[in-house]
Amino acid sequence: MTSSVSVRDLNLSFGPLTILDELSLEIDDGEFLVLLGPSGCGKSTLLNCIAGLLDITDGQIFIKGRNVTWEEPKDRGIGMVFQSYALYPQMTVEGNLSFGLRNTRMPREEIRQRVARAAEILQIEPLLKRKPAALSGGQRQRVAIGRALVRDADVFLFDEPLSNLDAKLRSELRVELKRLHRTLKNTMIYVTHDQIEALTLADRIAVMKDGIIQQLADPRTLYNRPANRFVAGFVGSPAMNFLDGTLVEADGLPAFRTRDTVIPLDGYAQAERLEPGRPVVLGLRPEHIRLGPEAGNAPHRFEAQFELDEPMGADNLVWLRLDGHPLSVRTETVDGLAVGDRVPIAVNLPMASLFDAESHRRL
Repeated sequence: MTSSVSVRDLNLSFGPLTILDELSLEIDDGEFLVLLGPSGCGKSTLLNCIAGLLDITDGQIFIKGRNVTWEEPKDRGIGMVFQSYALYPQMTVEGNLSFGLRNTRMPREEIRQRVARAAEILQIEPLLKRKPAALSGGQRQRVAIGRALVRDADVFLFDEPLSNLDAKLRSELRVELKRLHRTLKNTMIYVTHDQIEALTLADRIAVMKDGIIQQLADPRTLYNRPANRFVAGFVGSPAMNFLDGTLVEADGLPAFRTRDTVIPLDGYAQAERLEPGRPVVLGLRPEHIRLGPEAGNAPHRFEAQFELDEPMGADNLVWLRLDGHPLSVRTETVDGLAVGDRVPIAVNLPMASLFDAESHRRL
């Protein structure tokens, strides 16, 4: 597959402060790529470099095979949607959608067709004669997306477009964006710190920290096989459990030991390559731990101490303590447990993650 956007050895510095360092990224034609990370990780900075809103220090940026490193934003063939709606309050929705096209002296009939098409796709046709003050937050964001859409751009850039909306609207517009991408099949690059947005929207996710891409993968791989402890802890809600311990040998097989508990690793991929005595961190997703009766007749069962439970509607988040480590478990039912009770648990080892205690890389 050909690259739609190619970022090569990108550097961006402000005086002695380096924001992006030798960053390279290839984005396929028609791909929905999400840049995910905490505030200050460089994701919006990278998007602004691709858009041409920031002058880079070194490196090159290609869009559709064309070197646009020093071209103006208007000449890059992009459409951009920002966190703030940035609509002209004195203009109607139709005026906001057509304003940029009128400035290019595009023929009136083509402007009308483009506005009508964008309004149909975004389901804002009844709103065309209204002004922004008469719109809800979700409607305003649809108009902002439509303003980028009418440009018929090669690449669409989204900078946290849903962060100002309430939870229900965010959920609704996530679905709309996914439908929009399926309809248009354009390349889309989307910045967010919300992992749910990333996991539900993306074809691939680039998780960033301190201006460096920690892992670039599809959502399933990112969730089930995180490359390092940062990715494992950042992606997933509730967060992954981490147990500090050491690799040991038990009955001739590799095992993980944390204080008084020894967990055999016979179900862990490539367990035979692990060296005993190495300090490691065992990562367990809450849904990969079975509790009480759910532990059933699992070959390896352990006991943990019950602390509290959080009802979450469809299921419960139960908090335990195992050898001093807090442990969250996602389970359907919690019956008759009191604080301090000892409860059996079982671990789905094939879905676990092991990280080197020093480098934090996945083993």
